[in-house]
Amino acid sequence: MQETKGLLDKIKHHEKLTITVNENCAIELPEEALQKLLQPHKLSYYYFVFMDQGTETFRTDLREATIADGQMVWGLPNQIFTHDPAHQPNQQYKIGFDENTLTLLPHSYPFLINPLNTNVITFDPEAKKRVKAVLAILFHLLHSPGKSVKADIILAHLNSLLTEFNSAYFEGANHENWANPKVDKYIEFKLAVETDLTEQQTVDAIAKKLGMTTSSLYTVVKEQAGVSPKEWITNRLILEAQRQLQYNTVSVKELAYGLGFNDPSYFSRLFRKRTGKSVTEFVTGLRDLSSN
Repeated sequence: MQETKGLLDKIKHHEKLTITVNENCAIELPEEALQKLLQPHKLSYYYFVFMDQGTETFRTDLREATIADGQMVWGLPNQIFTHDPAHQPNQQYKIGFDENTLTLLPHSYPFLINPLNTNVITFDPEAKKRVKAVLAILFHLLHSPGKSVKADIILAHLNSLLTEFNSAYFEGANHENWANPKVDKYIEFKLAVETDLTEQQTVDAIAKKLGMTTSSLYTVVKEQAGVSPKEWITNRLILEAQRQLQYNTVSVKELAYGLGFNDPSYFSRLFRKRTGKSVTEFVTGLRDLSSN
């Protein structure tokens, strides 16, 4: 697995903002960056691929998705992202930006916490036109010869784009439900876990951080995710373990300690309980799969 920390700084398309926008791969990447991105890589930034015409398959963490016209696949920081080779020319836009750029925008975008657990967004025909238009403008602004465009103009268009993404992400969901304060707390819970994932925070500590009682946090997470906060954290840690086993050669001890477990034996039992396989069996299955 390739690490991408600091990569976006090397390929960014604006002198003050860490952002990159490419149209049909018109802007060539440095060979070093290209070699990393063509392999499974751990994202250190937000990344989106919008398909105007064509089809292409991607993998985000352990899930595969094929997108076609009017769809977008996207990845969050710390997710493992993989491009499968395209079998035909596609018309597409790719955009990436970091957390610092995101903090300069005037709004929050709940979809970036991925509460619905999906990395594919489908746009209706009118939304597709708008998204394509904004991406084309951003590409033009970032790559036109001459003086660099002011950051606030780039940010204004990025805000419009993310607003479109956010709306399409929740399209078809119960909008009244997503305006519910409980959902806001659930998103805050997910963010708190992600921020300090390997610290093995207790549910009590997270509840306190969010200004909630443990019982109220339990109610929120159970209602939104169908599992208790402790189960949610455990499932997230096991997913991280599967990520690392898929893309790294690491011992059970190293893996357990790296994820914040003090007892590798306990981690091994937990892994088997959640996946139905021992760590060794899981790795063997991955090797068998890759040899087919």
